[in-house]
Amino acid sequence: MPSRSSVTLADIEAARDRIAGKVVRTPVVPSRLLSELAGVPVHLKLEHRQTTGSFKLRGASNAVASLSPEEKRRGVVAASTGNHGRALAHAAKLEGIRAVICMSKLVPENKVSEIRRLGAEVHIVGKSQDDAQQEVERLVAHEGLLMLPPFDHMAVIAGQGTIGLEMLEEVPETATVAVPVSGGGLAAGIATAVKALKPSIKVIGISMARGAAMRASFDAGRPVAVEELPTLADSLGGGIGLDNRLTFAICRDLLDDIVLLSEDEIAAGINHAYETEREIVEGAGAVGMAAVLAGKIETSGPLLLLLSGRNIDMGLHRNIVCGTWRDGQEAAA
Repeated sequence: MPSRSSVTLADIEAARDRIAGKVVRTPVVPSRLLSELAGVPVHLKLEHRQTTGSFKLRGASNAVASLSPEEKRRGVVAASTGNHGRALAHAAKLEGIRAVICMSKLVPENKVSEIRRLGAEVHIVGKSQDDAQQEVERLVAHEGLLMLPPFDHMAVIAGQGTIGLEMLEEVPETATVAVPVSGGGLAAGIATAVKALKPSIKVIGISMARGAAMRASFDAGRPVAVEELPTLADSLGGGIGLDNRLTFAICRDLLDDIVLLSEDEIAAGINHAYETEREIVEGAGAVGMAAVLAGKIETSGPLLLLLSGRNIDMGLHRNIVCGTWRDGQEAAA
Protein backbone atom coordinates (compact mmCIF):
# COMPACT_ATOMS: atom_id res chain seq x y z
CA MET A 1 0.00 0.00 0.00
CA PRO A 2 1.50 3.40 -0.97
CA SER A 3 2.87 5.79 1.63
CA ARG A 4 0.24 8.48 2.23
CA SER A 5 -0.98 10.53 5.17
CA SER A 6 -4.43 8.97 5.32
CA VAL A 7 -6.61 6.02 4.36
CA THR A 8 -9.32 6.25 1.72
CA LEU A 9 -12.61 4.49 1.06
CA ALA A 10 -10.93 2.87 -1.96
CA ASP A 11 -8.25 1.40 0.36
CA ILE A 12 -10.96 -0.08 2.56
CA GLU A 13 -12.90 -1.51 -0.36
CA ALA A 14 -9.68 -3.09 -1.68
CA ALA A 15 -9.03 -4.55 1.78
CA ARG A 16 -12.48 -6.13 1.77
CA ASP A 17 -11.63 -7.95 -1.44
CA ARG A 18 -8.17 -8.92 -0.16
CA ILE A 19 -9.41 -10.52 3.07
CA ALA A 20 -12.53 -12.18 1.64
CA GLY A 21 -12.57 -15.77 2.80
CA LYS A 22 -10.02 -15.07 5.54
CA VAL A 23 -12.41 -13.36 7.97
CA VAL A 24 -16.04 -13.79 8.98
CA ARG A 25 -18.74 -11.30 8.04
CA THR A 26 -20.13 -10.91 11.54
CA PRO A 27 -23.86 -10.42 12.20
CA VAL A 28 -25.73 -7.30 13.29
CA VAL A 29 -28.62 -7.79 15.74
CA PRO A 30 -31.08 -5.45 17.49
CA SER A 31 -30.98 -4.90 21.26
CA ARG A 32 -34.45 -4.48 22.74
CA LEU A 33 -33.41 -3.26 26.19
CA LEU A 34 -30.74 -0.85 24.98
CA SER A 35 -33.21 0.51 22.41
CA GLU A 36 -35.67 1.22 25.22
CA LEU A 37 -32.99 2.95 27.28
CA ALA A 38 -31.65 5.04 24.41
CA GLY A 39 -35.07 5.92 22.98
CA VAL A 40 -33.86 4.99 19.48
CA PRO A 41 -33.22 1.67 17.71
CA VAL A 42 -29.92 0.18 18.94
CA HIS A 43 -28.11 -2.53 16.98
CA LEU A 44 -25.05 -4.57 17.94
CA LYS A 45 -22.31 -5.52 15.49
CA LEU A 46 -21.11 -8.87 16.86
CA GLU A 47 -17.46 -8.63 15.82
CA HIS A 48 -16.44 -10.56 18.95
CA ARG A 49 -17.59 -13.63 17.01
CA GLN A 50 -14.70 -13.12 14.57
CA THR A 51 -12.44 -16.16 14.09
CA THR A 52 -9.79 -15.07 16.62
CA GLY A 53 -12.31 -13.49 18.97
CA SER A 54 -11.77 -9.87 17.95
CA PHE A 55 -11.86 -7.38 15.08
CA LYS A 56 -8.06 -7.40 14.90
CA LEU A 57 -8.05 -10.28 12.42
CA ARG A 58 -9.25 -7.95 9.66
CA GLY A 59 -6.33 -5.54 9.89
CA ALA A 60 -3.74 -8.25 10.47
CA SER A 61 -5.02 -10.31 7.54
CA ASN A 62 -4.97 -7.32 5.20
CA ALA A 63 -1.47 -6.33 6.31
CA VAL A 64 -0.05 -9.83 5.87
CA ALA A 65 -1.79 -10.32 2.52
CA SER A 66 -0.28 -7.02 1.32
CA LEU A 67 3.32 -8.18 1.92
CA SER A 68 5.70 -9.00 -0.90
CA PRO A 69 7.28 -12.48 -1.07
CA GLU A 70 10.57 -11.02 0.22
CA GLU A 71 8.82 -9.39 3.17
CA LYS A 72 7.08 -12.65 4.02
CA ARG A 73 10.45 -14.42 4.08
CA ARG A 74 11.70 -11.94 6.71
CA GLY A 75 8.85 -12.71 9.10
CA VAL A 76 6.74 -10.24 11.08
CA VAL A 77 6.85 -8.75 14.56
CA ALA A 78 4.44 -6.58 16.55
CA ALA A 79 3.71 -5.20 19.99
CA SER A 80 0.26 -6.11 21.28
CA THR A 81 -2.08 -5.96 24.27
CA GLY A 82 -3.22 -9.39 23.14
CA ASN A 83 -5.79 -9.29 20.36
CA HIS A 84 -3.56 -7.93 17.58
CA GLY A 85 -0.95 -10.51 18.52
CA ARG A 86 -3.47 -13.30 18.32
CA ALA A 87 -4.74 -12.04 14.96
CA LEU A 88 -1.26 -11.61 13.52
CA ALA A 89 -0.23 -15.05 14.75
CA HIS A 90 -3.28 -16.54 13.01
CA ALA A 91 -2.71 -14.63 9.75
CA ALA A 92 1.00 -15.49 9.71
CA LYS A 93 0.30 -19.16 10.36
CA LEU A 94 -2.04 -19.28 7.35
CA GLU A 95 0.77 -17.83 5.21
CA GLY A 96 3.45 -20.07 6.74
CA ILE A 97 5.59 -17.15 7.92
CA ARG A 98 7.39 -16.45 11.19
CA ALA A 99 5.63 -14.20 13.73
CA VAL A 100 7.02 -12.73 16.96
CA ILE A 101 4.64 -10.97 19.36
CA CYS A 102 5.97 -8.63 22.07
CA MET A 103 3.77 -7.90 25.08
CA SER A 104 4.03 -6.33 28.51
CA LYS A 105 3.44 -8.12 31.79
CA LEU A 106 -0.01 -6.48 31.98
CA VAL A 107 -1.39 -8.65 29.17
CA PRO A 108 -3.69 -11.36 30.64
CA GLU A 109 -2.31 -14.90 30.53
CA ASN A 110 -5.29 -16.24 28.55
CA LYS A 111 -4.28 -14.01 25.64
CA VAL A 112 -0.59 -14.89 25.91
CA SER A 113 -1.25 -18.64 25.93
CA GLU A 114 -3.53 -18.45 22.89
CA ILE A 115 -0.86 -16.63 20.88
CA ARG A 116 1.64 -19.34 21.75
CA ARG A 117 -0.89 -22.00 20.75
CA LEU A 118 -1.13 -20.42 17.31
CA GLY A 119 2.60 -20.94 16.84
CA ALA A 120 3.96 -17.43 17.29
CA GLU A 121 7.02 -16.64 19.39
CA VAL A 122 6.19 -14.56 22.47
CA HIS A 123 8.43 -12.00 24.17
CA ILE A 124 7.16 -10.61 27.50
CA VAL A 125 8.93 -7.32 28.20
CA GLY A 126 8.34 -4.61 30.80
CA LYS A 127 5.14 -3.19 32.19
CA SER A 128 3.80 -1.15 29.29
CA GLN A 129 3.06 -1.23 25.58
CA ASP A 130 5.96 1.18 25.12
CA ASP A 131 8.34 -1.36 26.69
CA ALA A 132 7.03 -4.03 24.33
CA GLN A 133 7.51 -1.67 21.39
CA GLN A 134 11.17 -1.20 22.29
CA GLU A 135 11.62 -4.96 22.00
CA VAL A 136 9.95 -4.87 18.59
CA GLU A 137 12.41 -2.24 17.42
CA ARG A 138 15.32 -4.33 18.72
CA LEU A 139 14.13 -7.36 16.76
CA VAL A 140 13.67 -5.30 13.60
CA ALA A 141 17.22 -3.97 13.92
CA HIS A 142 18.95 -7.21 14.90
CA GLU A 143 16.93 -9.97 13.22
CA GLY A 144 15.50 -8.17 10.19
CA LEU A 145 11.86 -8.84 11.05
CA LEU A 146 9.18 -6.64 9.48
CA MET A 147 7.12 -4.62 11.94
CA LEU A 148 3.34 -4.77 11.54
CA PRO A 149 2.03 -2.46 14.27
CA PRO A 150 -1.38 -2.93 15.88
CA PHE A 151 -2.95 0.33 14.68
CA ASP A 152 -0.74 3.02 13.08
CA HIS A 153 -0.42 1.31 9.70
CA MET A 154 -2.26 1.90 6.42
CA ALA A 155 -3.17 -1.72 5.71
CA VAL A 156 -4.22 -2.37 9.31
CA ILE A 157 -6.52 0.68 9.36
CA ALA A 158 -8.00 -0.26 5.99
CA GLY A 159 -8.68 -3.80 7.19
CA GLN A 160 -10.50 -2.57 10.30
CA GLY A 161 -12.47 -0.17 8.13
CA THR A 162 -14.20 -3.11 6.42
CA ILE A 163 -16.38 -3.31 9.54
CA GLY A 164 -17.76 0.11 8.68
CA LEU A 165 -18.76 -1.06 5.20
CA GLU A 166 -20.69 -3.97 6.71
CA MET A 167 -22.32 -1.74 9.33
CA LEU A 168 -23.96 0.55 6.80
CA GLU A 169 -24.87 -2.32 4.49
CA GLU A 170 -26.74 -3.94 7.38
CA VAL A 171 -28.26 -0.81 8.96
CA PRO A 172 -28.15 2.01 6.38
CA GLU A 173 -30.35 4.26 8.53
CA THR A 174 -27.72 4.40 11.29
CA ALA A 175 -27.27 7.92 12.68
CA THR A 176 -24.51 7.22 15.21
CA VAL A 177 -21.78 4.58 15.46
CA ALA A 178 -20.02 3.94 18.78
CA VAL A 179 -16.57 2.35 18.56
CA PRO A 180 -13.98 1.37 21.20
CA VAL A 181 -10.89 3.56 20.83
CA SER A 182 -7.33 2.92 21.97
CA GLY A 183 -4.52 3.41 19.46
CA GLY A 184 -7.16 4.42 16.95
CA GLY A 185 -6.80 1.91 14.11
CA LEU A 186 -10.33 0.59 14.53
CA ALA A 187 -11.93 3.99 15.05
CA ALA A 188 -9.97 5.55 12.19
CA GLY A 189 -10.90 2.78 9.76
CA ILE A 190 -14.58 2.67 10.65
CA ALA A 191 -14.92 6.47 10.72
CA THR A 192 -13.24 6.76 7.32
CA ALA A 193 -15.62 4.21 5.81
CA VAL A 194 -18.91 5.37 7.29
CA LYS A 195 -18.30 9.09 6.85
CA ALA A 196 -17.28 8.60 3.23
CA LEU A 197 -20.53 6.73 2.60
CA LYS A 198 -22.76 8.85 4.85
CA PRO A 199 -21.22 12.23 5.81
CA SER A 200 -24.01 13.04 8.30
CA ILE A 201 -23.23 10.07 10.54
CA LYS A 202 -21.71 10.63 13.99
CA VAL A 203 -18.84 8.45 15.21
CA ILE A 204 -18.28 8.29 18.96
CA GLY A 205 -15.10 6.80 20.39
CA ILE A 206 -15.37 5.06 23.77
CA SER A 207 -12.56 4.28 26.18
CA MET A 208 -11.87 3.74 29.85
CA ALA A 209 -11.18 6.69 32.15
CA ARG A 210 -8.08 4.87 33.41
CA GLY A 211 -5.33 5.73 30.91
CA ALA A 212 -7.19 6.73 27.72
CA ALA A 213 -4.29 7.71 25.47
CA MET A 214 -6.30 9.02 22.51
CA ARG A 215 -8.46 11.24 24.71
CA ALA A 216 -5.39 12.61 26.50
CA SER A 217 -3.80 13.30 23.13
CA PHE A 218 -6.94 15.05 21.90
CA ASP A 219 -6.91 17.25 24.99
CA ALA A 220 -3.21 18.09 24.48
CA GLY A 221 -3.58 18.64 20.74
CA ARG A 222 -0.79 16.19 20.00
CA PRO A 223 0.17 12.57 20.79
CA VAL A 224 1.14 12.27 24.46
CA ALA A 225 2.26 9.45 26.73
CA VAL A 226 -0.05 8.17 29.46
CA GLU A 227 0.55 5.86 32.39
CA GLU A 228 -0.67 2.38 31.51
CA LEU A 229 -2.83 1.07 34.36
CA PRO A 230 -4.70 -2.17 35.01
CA THR A 231 -8.25 -1.98 33.65
CA LEU A 232 -11.13 -4.25 32.71
CA ALA A 233 -10.73 -2.87 29.20
CA ASP A 234 -7.15 -4.16 28.95
CA SER A 235 -7.31 -4.27 25.14
CA LEU A 236 -7.67 -0.48 25.16
CA GLY A 237 -4.46 0.01 27.14
CA GLY A 238 -1.22 1.48 25.82
CA GLY A 239 -0.25 4.71 24.11
CA ILE A 240 -0.82 5.92 20.57
CA GLY A 241 2.91 6.51 19.96
CA LEU A 242 4.58 9.89 20.23
CA ASP A 243 5.56 9.61 16.57
CA ASN A 244 2.02 8.62 15.51
CA ARG A 245 1.72 9.08 11.73
CA LEU A 246 -1.89 8.24 10.92
CA THR A 247 -4.47 7.40 13.57
CA PHE A 248 -4.23 10.53 15.73
CA ALA A 249 -4.93 12.85 12.79
CA ILE A 250 -7.69 10.67 11.35
CA CYS A 251 -9.44 10.30 14.71
CA ARG A 252 -9.02 14.00 15.49
CA ASP A 253 -10.62 14.92 12.18
CA LEU A 254 -13.40 12.32 12.06
CA LEU A 255 -14.46 11.40 15.61
CA ASP A 256 -17.28 13.55 16.99
CA ASP A 257 -16.47 12.78 20.63
CA ILE A 258 -14.62 10.39 22.93
CA VAL A 259 -16.58 9.11 25.93
CA LEU A 260 -14.79 7.77 29.01
CA LEU A 261 -16.09 5.08 31.34
CA SER A 262 -15.33 4.06 34.92
CA GLU A 263 -14.37 0.49 35.77
CA ASP A 264 -17.78 -0.08 37.39
CA GLU A 265 -19.50 1.12 34.20
CA ILE A 266 -17.41 -1.26 32.09
CA ALA A 267 -18.26 -4.13 34.45
CA ALA A 268 -21.94 -3.26 34.05
CA GLY A 269 -21.51 -3.50 30.27
CA ILE A 270 -19.90 -6.94 30.51
CA ASN A 271 -22.71 -8.10 32.80
CA HIS A 272 -25.40 -6.69 30.51
CA ALA A 273 -23.88 -8.48 27.52
CA TYR A 274 -24.09 -11.79 29.37
CA GLU A 275 -27.37 -11.41 31.25
CA THR A 276 -29.43 -9.67 28.58
CA GLU A 277 -27.75 -10.09 25.19
CA ARG A 278 -26.48 -13.61 25.94
CA GLU A 279 -22.98 -12.71 24.72
CA ILE A 280 -19.59 -13.12 26.38
CA VAL A 281 -17.42 -10.08 25.71
CA GLU A 282 -14.23 -8.61 27.15
CA GLY A 283 -14.13 -5.16 28.70
CA ALA A 284 -13.16 -3.39 25.48
CA GLY A 285 -16.00 -5.15 23.68
CA ALA A 286 -18.52 -4.02 26.27
CA VAL A 287 -17.80 -0.29 26.30
CA GLY A 288 -20.49 0.65 23.76
CA MET A 289 -23.21 -1.08 25.75
CA ALA A 290 -21.73 0.34 28.95
CA ALA A 291 -21.92 3.87 27.57
CA VAL A 292 -25.61 3.44 26.72
CA LEU A 293 -26.34 2.00 30.17
CA ALA A 294 -24.55 4.98 31.74
CA GLY A 295 -26.48 7.46 29.60
CA LYS A 296 -23.30 8.79 28.01
CA ILE A 297 -24.25 8.58 24.32
CA GLU A 298 -26.57 11.14 22.73
CA THR A 299 -28.05 10.39 19.32
CA SER A 300 -31.01 11.64 17.32
CA GLY A 301 -31.44 8.39 15.41
CA PRO A 302 -30.52 4.71 15.22
CA LEU A 303 -27.37 3.74 17.10
CA LEU A 304 -24.96 0.96 16.11
CA LEU A 305 -22.55 -0.39 18.74
CA LEU A 306 -19.47 -2.48 18.00
CA LEU A 307 -18.80 -5.47 20.25
CA SER A 308 -15.12 -5.70 19.39
CA GLY A 309 -13.81 -8.77 21.22
CA ARG A 310 -14.56 -11.73 23.50
CA ASN A 311 -11.11 -12.68 24.79
CA ILE A 312 -11.73 -12.19 28.50
CA ASP A 313 -10.28 -14.25 31.33
CA MET A 314 -13.21 -16.49 32.25
CA GLY A 315 -12.46 -16.37 35.97
CA LEU A 316 -12.73 -12.60 35.83
CA HIS A 317 -15.90 -12.86 33.76
CA ARG A 318 -17.43 -15.21 36.32
CA ASN A 319 -16.68 -12.79 39.14
CA ILE A 320 -18.32 -9.93 37.25
CA VAL A 321 -21.53 -11.74 36.34
CA CYS A 322 -21.79 -13.28 39.81
CA GLY A 323 -21.44 -9.87 41.43
CA THR A 324 -18.26 -10.68 43.36
CA TRP A 325 -15.92 -8.45 41.33
CA ARG A 326 -14.67 -5.23 42.91
CA ASP A 327 -12.53 -2.55 41.28
CA GLY A 328 -8.89 -3.57 41.54
CA GLN A 329 -9.41 -7.29 41.08
CA GLU A 330 -8.64 -7.13 37.35
CA ALA A 331 -4.96 -6.62 38.20
CA ALA A 332 -4.84 -10.16 39.56
CA ALA A 333 -7.01 -11.73 36.86
